[in-house]
Amino acid sequence: MEQQFNLTSEVRNNCLVITTSGYVNNVGGEAIATEFSKHFENGTKQVIINLEQSKVVNSIGMSFLIDIIDQLNDVGGKVVFTNLDPAVDKMLAIMGLFQFAGKEKSVDEALKILSA
Repeated sequence: MEQQFNLTSEVRNNCLVITTSGYVNNVGGEAIATEFSKHFENGTKQVIINLEQSKVVNSIGMSFLIDIIDQLNDVGGKVVFTNLDPAVDKMLAIMGLFQFAGKEKSVDEALKILSA
């Protein structure tokens, strides 16, 4: 059975950290985008998306993530994905998204990169 999608967010060191759990599909992707937009409209340009508890991202969920990457790149911001499941990591790599977004093993490592 599909795991229900949830997310939490916090601002650490001027970076928005979004932590997800469950399937990133149309519902999950939209929830991530909505949470991102609230902070982006207030000037947040550094975002960490922790997908440790999200083992599957479908094409619709991915389209929301791509939109976030595009918005941040347009304003000189950055998104870093952390704690990626190997299948999600591979999908992001195949799509060429690591040219425009970063990846780190943990949120703490991503914070070090974005705070530098």
